[in-house]
Amino acid sequence: MKIGTIDLGQRPVLLAPMEDVTDIGFRLLCRRLGASMVYSEFVAADALVRYVNKSLEKLTVCAAERPVAIQIYGKDPIAMRDAAQIVVEKAAPDVLDINFGCPVKRVAGKGSGAGLLQNIPLMLDIARAVVEAVDIPVTAKTRLGWDSSDKPIVRLAEQLQDCGIAALTIHGRTRAQMYTGEADWTLIGEVKRNPRMHIPIIGNGDIASGTDALRAFDTFGVDAVMVGRATFGRPWIFSEIRYALDHPETPEKANNLFTPQEKLAILKQQIEESVARIDEYRGILHVRRHLAASPLFKGIPNFRATRIAMLRAETVKELNDILDNCPLADA
Repeated sequence: MKIGTIDLGQRPVLLAPMEDVTDIGFRLLCRRLGASMVYSEFVAADALVRYVNKSLEKLTVCAAERPVAIQIYGKDPIAMRDAAQIVVEKAAPDVLDINFGCPVKRVAGKGSGAGLLQNIPLMLDIARAVVEAVDIPVTAKTRLGWDSSDKPIVRLAEQLQDCGIAALTIHGRTRAQMYTGEADWTLIGEVKRNPRMHIPIIGNGDIASGTDALRAFDTFGVDAVMVGRATFGRPWIFSEIRYALDHPETPEKANNLFTPQEKLAILKQQIEESVARIDEYRGILHVRRHLAASPLFKGIPNFRATRIAMLRAETVKELNDILDNCPLADA
């Protein structure tokens, strides 16, 4: 699959953009473990055009994580145009992605992200403004619609393509669903089967195993899949999915690529890299939510006290001592 001239290979598996999750350290780890392309945390256009330091820091990329996409969001076409130009100047990403899908209140409730599903003409104005502003591929990520009463994604996909969008990621839920219920892939498949569509369609929502990815490709015909929340505490999921896609006759063997001890070593590596990149206190604060959510500890009896201790740990030694004394699930 190609986005513009960027070749991501056959059946690529992408790391989704997630706020306070997909920083450079996590992106690098996921790339090493098999992610075909990684996306930044989403960055507010309004903050970028005001050169807010915290937002500018999110534009840091390095050669080892390429191909990498930077995602921006906003509701003003001019601010989005100017922010896009800043992103290209400061980060030179391989792809610039527009967030038309974030459902959280502080974004969608203010008319950005999935909020633009209530104002399609403005969404299209933003898409055109960003495409015209930069000379790298511009992609977009959105949802099926605002709620169950209106799911315009089949028509909307064509409209975004007409604006010059080079690839489209579709999350199989409405904004009203947030992250509840099961993702509905039927409309994603309908978009892909539309003979008027010629850009890559990337499916997103409930991809949590190699079997899920195989079904997305084989049943719904998507060009790529994107993995989001299933990566929490489980960055090795990319290796597992890649194995299943490359060995569809025996996808179950993907579950045995790493021993529990090897998975724990990966999580410890994530801690070390987070601390080295920031500082001990903030680095641990950033990564411990991954640890508490990891399936490596799922189903362990009386684990609640240990999980609380993980979330309260303030030093690497304290956290490693907790991990070294944890029983491990075969996750």
